[in-house]
Amino acid sequence: MKSNSIASFWDKKFFLSLITLGFCLTNVSSVVASEKTIALKNELLTIDLPSLPPLKNANAYLYSPEEIKTVRILLKLGAKQVQVYEEDKLIASYPVAVGKKGWETPQGNFEIIQMIENPSWENPWTGKISPPGPNNPLGERWIGFWSDGKNFIGFHGTPGEHLIGQAVSHGCVRMRNKDIKELFKFVSLGVPVTVVQ
Repeated sequence: MKSNSIASFWDKKFFLSLITLGFCLTNVSSVVASEKTIALKNELLTIDLPSLPPLKNANAYLYSPEEIKTVRILLKLGAKQVQVYEEDKLIASYPVAVGKKGWETPQGNFEIIQMIENPSWENPWTGKISPPGPNNPLGERWIGFWSDGKNFIGFHGTPGEHLIGQAVSHGCVRMRNKDIKELFKFVSLGVPVTVVQ
């Protein structure tokens, strides 16, 4: 008898969880929802779930502020090199291609605002879309750090790896695909990016 009531309890929980998920995914407001749906939603909110047992060593699963490493990126345009620091320790350095004359990579203090694996690319002059793949001008990763609201500048891979070390881009920072994939693992949204001459 007890196992049937437990199974019924979890079946009901699962069903009500699906309804709640439906509200989240479809953004249905309670004003539009039917009375029956509102009643089910309210029932879900009032059901007492069994509590989970405490972790035996909870601190083993939590980071203390002292353990969180601060990562930052320094891009040196003149040296055509990007450096990754953890705290004040240099942990990686990569050769890059930067913006050419008239399309210089912007200097200043920024932060990572976009991260995309296997990006597609839209040609800003023709509107043609290049799907992800080996011939995509953005290579295998995109890490955006600047935008004027319409255009974006960031680090990205390239199929033209022979151009690394030169000033050839329209402002972006081109990297070897193996290097951008490694950089992608070091960083996250919000990581500071400093660009200097």
